[in-house]
Amino acid sequence: MPTEKNFKSERISKTATIIVNAEIAAAFPLFGAFEERKWATGWNPTLIYPLLEIIEEGTTFKTKGYGNDEDDFFWRVSKYNPGQYFIEYFVFTQNRYWTIEVKCFPASDNKTLAEVTYTYTGLNQVGNNINRNAVEEMFKENLKDWQEEINSYLAK
Repeated sequence: MPTEKNFKSERISKTATIIVNAEIAAAFPLFGAFEERKWATGWNPTLIYPLLEIIEEGTTFKTKGYGNDEDDFFWRVSKYNPGQYFIEYFVFTQNRYWTIEVKCFPASDNKTLAEVTYTYTGLNQVGNNINRNAVEEMFKENLKDWQEEINSYLAK
């Protein structure tokens, strides 16, 4: 892949913490790719590997891009430690890649703190530009939209 003359990759990282109205053992699985369908409107991953929708290191799936000249996002569970309530996704396109880390901590018997970190890296100038917009869009509500969607699902 030829690189652009004078291209400098940019890395952008942002973290937010949300409160989930459930004990940690019930809250953490909701950050798995397939459980997320329960609370995230429009979320519909297509499984690539393995044959069953399970979360483990190496689980791979794709989702549709968001209209920014990227047709598909390819996702891989790069780290998974359910005993420590931690999952990391590695996501990539032709222009960029990013990681999403979710760490959960018990806040009380029926509340969980979920710390979510997105770290974007551009592979070309297009990727750098998309990443700047993506982090702004993702964190415009500091992930309180996630908190509302998850807690609304849990309240049903």
